Amino acid sequence: MSSAPAPAPATPGTSRQAIATDPGYQAFWILRVGFTVAPVLFGLDKFANLLVDWPGYLAPWIDDVVPGSAQAAMYAVGVIEIVAGLVVAVAPRFGGWLVAGWLAGIIVNLLTIPGHYDIALRDFGLLLGAVALARLAQRYHGTGRR
Repeated sequence: MSSAPAPAPATPGTSRQAIATDPGYQAFWILRVGFTVAPVLFGLDKFANLLVDWPGYLAPWIDDVVPGSAQAAMYAVGVIEIVAGLVVAVAPRFGGWLVAGWLAGIIVNLLTIPGHYDIALRDFGLLLGAVALARLAQRYHGTGRR
């Protein structure tokens, strides 16, 4: 019993066609936009604390290690998140791994704060999405094969 051959990848000049027909390319763009916009917005909110009181999500042991206040640490976190989102926009093959690494650090932080395990689990799901973005970017970004 033979199976149908896999469809050939779209050629470089057909990115509009690929975005309309290739599920992998669509997934790449969904993740790329999401992991660009979310880190930038959450990073900006570290300066405003509109969504949540961000210093409350910093483990006490980390607050003891970093210089300054917990809010000052959140300013640094905000800058890093904004930069990570911009890196995803420009270089998703690298940016996906950068965001995944950053999320791993956030997970370690959250696992050391009682009562934040559910958020750590959610961030693990985001980490998996960032890894998927990095892997899809290997196929769809900067290779001339879309």
